[in-house]
Amino acid sequence: MSDAPAMPSPTQSFFKTWVDALTKPREETYAAIAASPKAKAMTGYLWVFLTSIAASLLTLIVQGSTIRSRLGEAGVGSEQLGGGGFAAVAFTLLCGAPIAAILVTAFFAIFVALVQWIAKMFGGKGTNDQLAYTMAAITAPYSLVSAVFAALSAIPYVGLCFQIVVSLAGIYVLVLAIMAVKAVNQFGWGPAIGSYFIPGLAVFLVCCCIAVVVFSVTGLALGDVFSSINQSLIP
Repeated sequence: MSDAPAMPSPTQSFFKTWVDALTKPREETYAAIAASPKAKAMTGYLWVFLTSIAASLLTLIVQGSTIRSRLGEAGVGSEQLGGGGFAAVAFTLLCGAPIAAILVTAFFAIFVALVQWIAKMFGGKGTNDQLAYTMAAITAPYSLVSAVFAALSAIPYVGLCFQIVVSLAGIYVLVLAIMAVKAVNQFGWGPAIGSYFIPGLAVFLVCCCIAVVVFSVTGLALGDVFSSINQSLIP
């Protein structure tokens, strides 16, 4: 990697930054993006939030269309659903997408902070602002592209091809993300891979523990409910 990466123009548009991040997979590209005067974590969070809303809306619209199609095949028409059905769909689109976007953005912010924290332990020289901005330049446009391909995957017969494309693109973006961690923090591949995957493993284990607790509490609650029902049925 060059010791003095090319500084991007202060007037460079976000679209050009996104295109460079996805189509120029070189450490110099991500070092230059991180060195931009626009490299702020809040900008990255905004990109992730807005693209997540767009992707969520597209996904919900496609899912709603698929559900209506299957209901039609089952003989359930719009007149049987009534106004409440359409109101529920509208509510889901208006409220579901922003909520999903908030959760995605929060997860992104936490994950990037953890990655940068681990990177610092490995001697990384980057900052959270630089990493969040650079990672967002990769993940934000990818979320839009993957949502479009996911929608196309619902097409009969050819949908499998789009699913394969999405899977391959996910692997490509994973490599880009690790390369971005390496470029921003100016260290080797080993620390970059460790910085990226250690937080993911930690989050996965925490989620597993939470899931076990939730399922245990739910199981106990359901057991009490069924016990109460059985006792009410006994004369």
